[in-house]
Amino acid sequence: MYKNVVDFIQELYKTKEFIALHEPRFIGNEKKYVNETIDSTFVSSVGKFVTQFEEMVAEYVGSKYAVATSNGTSALHIGLKLVGVDEYCEVITQPLTFIATANAISYCNAEPIFVDVDKETLGLSPQKLKAFLEEFTTMDESGNCINKSTNKIIKACVPMHTFGHPCKIDEIVKICESYNIAVVEDSAESLGSYYKGKHTGTFGKVGIFSFNGNKIITTGGGGMIVTDDEELAKRAKHITTTAKVPHPYEYIHDEVGYNYRLTNLAAALGVAQMENLALFIEKQRELASKYNDFFKNSDLEFIKEPKNSTSNYWLNAVILKDKEERDVFLKYTNENGIMTRCVWQLMNKLEMFKNAQTGNLENSLWLEDRVVNISSSVVL
Repeated sequence: MYKNVVDFIQELYKTKEFIALHEPRFIGNEKKYVNETIDSTFVSSVGKFVTQFEEMVAEYVGSKYAVATSNGTSALHIGLKLVGVDEYCEVITQPLTFIATANAISYCNAEPIFVDVDKETLGLSPQKLKAFLEEFTTMDESGNCINKSTNKIIKACVPMHTFGHPCKIDEIVKICESYNIAVVEDSAESLGSYYKGKHTGTFGKVGIFSFNGNKIITTGGGGMIVTDDEELAKRAKHITTTAKVPHPYEYIHDEVGYNYRLTNLAAALGVAQMENLALFIEKQRELASKYNDFFKNSDLEFIKEPKNSTSNYWLNAVILKDKEERDVFLKYTNENGIMTRCVWQLMNKLEMFKNAQTGNLENSLWLEDRVVNISSSVVL
């Protein structure tokens, strides 16, 4: 039944060998810059490529500041700390997301609250967010948003741009501002994506990106915090560098910090990858267009960029009729050398988050049963 899908993907990638879901492409100065780093001996978190990589990302996304970290999860952890999330707080996010989103909230000893997504964007639903806040919260005398069910402060909201497709982030930010809730954008998957002409990650107080091996560009592992707030940027760099106070020879640390800085070796890879980002996005969008044309004549629905959005199409995805069909499709494609993956299990179904408060999750549940990611590596 799905042989035509397998044949089409093999034709796209011009091979009948195993086709990965998303693998990196190294076509530029990666080896040159990495060798330069090795020759310099500055392979750890100090070196020119770290600074250059931060500057390139900040300029590309349009933020004033960027602070490189060891991975996207650490960037999100620090992003939450920057806006004051701690053990006395709760954080609203979506249940349809990668585990790192919820894990980072737990690293702050805060509790997650899961609010539904929109089917159109796969990201946090502004309507569901507004409805949840109206029903379950109140504002105290200090201007804090208080969860009436737990009496805890809802300090932050973490919407995620799923598969690189922007959510309705401007509406989310507006709602959160009216409740004094800080927005920390999980833009891990969306480097190169824009909503209403503005790059993802730059709408909230803080945004983060990931450069894991399967992202649109990679540093092997790596992340980035972006913000327009100078003080937050300074604090981010300080606490990701073990909170070490500058001194010619003494080791002075003024708070609990984290060894979260990106290495110069990894940043060298990132600089080379950034040089080809425009090409990668062009090719990703070409690939998505071919998929869209192909699936118009099938029973599968190809997930396209939402309204008002320009997506990097990091991971392409289709929607199956139901869970039974999804599982048949997954089994057939993987057995025939095409790596496909179902969307993540909803966070509130995982053991560590099973007691978390949720809203009505009808859209997330529907998508969980039907969404499958298909081959998305850049075709050159």
